Amino acid sequence: MNATVNTFSFKQIAIDFKEITKAGLAVSVVFSSIAGYLLGVLDFHDLKVTTLLMLAVGGYCMVGASNAFNQVIEKDLDALMDRTKNRPVASGRMSPNHALFVASLLTIVGLILLYLINPKSAMFGAISIFLYTSVYTPLKQYTPLSVFVGAFPGAIPFMLGWVAATNNFGIEAGTLFLIQFFWQFPHFWAIGWLLFDDYQKAGFFMLPTGKRDTSTALQTILYCVWLLIASMLPCLGYTGRLFLSPIAAGIVFLLGVWMIIYAVKLYQERTTKAARTLMLVSVSYISLLQLVYIIDKFLR
Repeated sequence: MNATVNTFSFKQIAIDFKEITKAGLAVSVVFSSIAGYLLGVLDFHDLKVTTLLMLAVGGYCMVGASNAFNQVIEKDLDALMDRTKNRPVASGRMSPNHALFVASLLTIVGLILLYLINPKSAMFGAISIFLYTSVYTPLKQYTPLSVFVGAFPGAIPFMLGWVAATNNFGIEAGTLFLIQFFWQFPHFWAIGWLLFDDYQKAGFFMLPTGKRDTSTALQTILYCVWLLIASMLPCLGYTGRLFLSPIAAGIVFLLGVWMIIYAVKLYQERTTKAARTLMLVSVSYISLLQLVYIIDKFLR
């Protein structure tokens, strides 16, 4: 009987850790950081497995800490929404103090690992946690500008990988930041549109106009256009070592058009189905774009 109880307890702890750190999101963020790292190194011979591991684990800790702090701050609001009411803190399975301990531990471990790579990486990791927990999280209840603020920590991981590889923040890292920054808007507005009713229960303002209207859809298209422009910058030859070949640029352009097409469909249809499709397309888009950048770099 004791073995069964212990097995169940460990399983539940693992499940709660996965939920409080939002493992799916954290892994996707780690992928962005690794992509930035691969773009930053000169070639395969410069790859350092230890640095890559520290970046992956440190990056996961940073995102996990942000999400854990967020779930403590929003525990009462999470309990109001169907999507979040079963989260560990909101449901009462984990006490706020335990969650704070987990968040603090993840912050310390993450910052140490990133600092061991280089101080700049730790600085950007710390900025990311601060903006997400202290600015973006409270703003969600007051203004749609919260998405703008949230786009900053959301855009850091891709750039962070480059900084981890080069110990330098220049035009290349800035371009990677810009790409992921503009990507945040259509992605999160699609989610905001899809979960509009649920967000309303907690009083969150996630859409630019506060409504599922043509203006929100139009702004989504606009940011998809800005995203396309930002993603094409490396093919112009002004972004230092970050460069795209003509073939890769063509693929990146088509990916951008793909995003715009589904943003236009949201504008035309204004349905949750169209928003869900755009959200899924946006997730695929950012991963595919990063893969194209990486493959193009190492095939040239």
